[in-house]
Amino acid sequence: MILDARQSFVLTHPGSHAQALAFVRDPAVALSQVRFLRGLQADGYGVRGELVVTVPILGEVDLPFVSRLQLTSEGAELVPELLAGERAWVEVSGQARAKESAEVHFDFQFSAHLAVPEAEGWGGAAFEKMVGAAASRTLERVARELPGSVARAMSAG
Repeated sequence: MILDARQSFVLTHPGSHAQALAFVRDPAVALSQVRFLRGLQADGYGVRGELVVTVPILGEVDLPFVSRLQLTSEGAELVPELLAGERAWVEVSGQARAKESAEVHFDFQFSAHLAVPEAEGWGGAAFEKMVGAAASRTLERVARELPGSVARAMSAG
C-alpha cells in the first residue's frame, strides 16, 4: 500500500537572501521545529528519522526515512533513498528555493510504503482499510503542520 501527500508553501525569511539560502541548505535548522518526526538527524549529507503514525490496535508505528541533501544554485533538494528490509517506510522528498527577495518556496512530497498482511475476509479488509486511513491522516497532518514548523524554525534562527 502506498499513500501520498504533498505540501507547497512560501515563506519570507526575516534576513537577507544569503541567510535564506543558508537556512534552506541546513536541514538541521530548517526542520528543527518539526514535532511529528522522531530521532531526526540532519547534516550536510542528508536527513534521517522516523515519521510516527498512530494506528488503532497497533499503537504508534514508526516509518523510517532517509533523504540525501542535494544543494542547488537556488537552495536545496531532498532526494529520498530507498530503505531495504523495512515493512513500512516513508519517502521524503522536497525542494526549497530562496529568491533574491528572501522569499523561500518549499515543495515537499511524502510517500508512505506500508506492507500489510494479505487481507483475509471482511476482518482483514477492514484492518487494511483502518491502517491505510490512519497513515493517510498522519501524512495529511504532516503536510498541514509543515509550513508552521518551518516558519517557527525560520523565526528562531
